[in-house]
Amino acid sequence: MTLPLLLSVPHGGARVPRWLRHKCLLDGAQLLADGDVGAAQIYALRDQVSAFVSTPVARAVLDMNRAPDDRARADGVVKTTTCWQEPVWREPLTEVEVARLLRLHARYHGLLAAARGRVLAGVDCHTMSDVGPPIGPDPGVRRPTVCIGHVGGSSCAADWARALRDAFAARFDGAVTIDDPFAGGYVTRRHAAEMPWVQVELARTTRETYSAQRAGVLAALTEWCRWLGGRGAARRLPSEVTPTSKEDEPR
Repeated sequence: MTLPLLLSVPHGGARVPRWLRHKCLLDGAQLLADGDVGAAQIYALRDQVSAFVSTPVARAVLDMNRAPDDRARADGVVKTTTCWQEPVWREPLTEVEVARLLRLHARYHGLLAAARGRVLAGVDCHTMSDVGPPIGPDPGVRRPTVCIGHVGGSSCAADWARALRDAFAARFDGAVTIDDPFAGGYVTRRHAAEMPWVQVELARTTRETYSAQRAGVLAALTEWCRWLGGRGAARRLPSEVTPTSKEDEPR
């Protein structure tokens, strides 16, 4: 069964583009720690959904879940420090280098927009640290097992979010919240006019393997699609977004 969903995995990569490696101060462990650890494995569901978009580029380098004009902040679209307050660059990036990164950002969002009319909903897929990091919305606070974000009802209907919450709660131990601590980022807000969107955050606290977590996510999304189908929302939709094979570009 192919689920009529678009999955976005914006923070699963850990790569620095070749042309920027000489400027990057972060090692592999730091790049992983700033991104969504395990997301690439947990959400490896390309063959189970109608559309799938991800990027190999590390969040510490380029954040696909930030607006392209969010450049003044250290934690903006092109980072200057990680979420753990570590400097990213040996020297500031040039405007040419930033522009090149932003073209990758535009490519990612172009692929998301291309799924409009071919999927039932978009799901922006993340993992989160079990305790809020220094620059998070909840520094030092213990987080739930799963957070479903729907931007206070702006990115999808409230009953859709509740149904997805219930589907995850049936498969994961611990609290499953809505919009706490994350209501949704740029992906859900930017593309909500094209289709309904939710953001899913899994806390990195479980002892389950990535494979077991992936099975739980797939089961929850499958149940959600059944619920939507029972309300007459689902429809048969063809093909997936065609990924690019070029290095460092979204796929």
